[in-house]
Amino acid sequence: MDNRTGYVERDTFETQIKLKFAIDGSGESHLETGVPFLTHMLTLFTKHGLFSLDVDAHGDTDVDDHHTTEDIAICLGKAIRQAIGDKSGINRYGYSVVPMDEALSEVAIDLSGRPYFVFNGQFPSQKVGTFDTELVKEFLDKLCIEAQMNLHVTVRYGENTHHMIESVFKALGRALDAATVQNPRIQGVLSTKGTLG
Repeated sequence: MDNRTGYVERDTFETQIKLKFAIDGSGESHLETGVPFLTHMLTLFTKHGLFSLDVDAHGDTDVDDHHTTEDIAICLGKAIRQAIGDKSGINRYGYSVVPMDEALSEVAIDLSGRPYFVFNGQFPSQKVGTFDTELVKEFLDKLCIEAQMNLHVTVRYGENTHHMIESVFKALGRALDAATVQNPRIQGVLSTKGTLG
């Protein structure tokens, strides 16, 4: 596997997914998710984090988008963990506040190896198109667990649900980019314990 790259395959009765993620990318994505709104959000995440992301996913979207959304998050989290490697020399922490028109969201990340997810905010609408907005929280929760990160997401305000979710995914990309930057001043891992996890 290339440096700072992760690759995951997941095959269940509900979904079949192949996913490749690179930290040091160009913001380019090739996405087949079967969930158009999730595709849009992952495109934003990749572009604003300057990652590279390829997803080929097939799931039971005839039922709903839940399984596909959740399992893509599981695969992306695992690929992020692979790509980060031993975390030597990285900033570890990342933070971003992103506006999207009337909406504002903030994301804080600690690549601590100890998953903990906090979400503050409510979306005015239960759906954006055919996408259930409750799946945003499900996606972020599974991403947090599998990437083994401390993830705090706050939707500060907004009126348009699409804008609010878009600001979350842009901030997520920027915060993860900041956390994964390799800092030549950091020797080993950034921890007084000498280890992360």
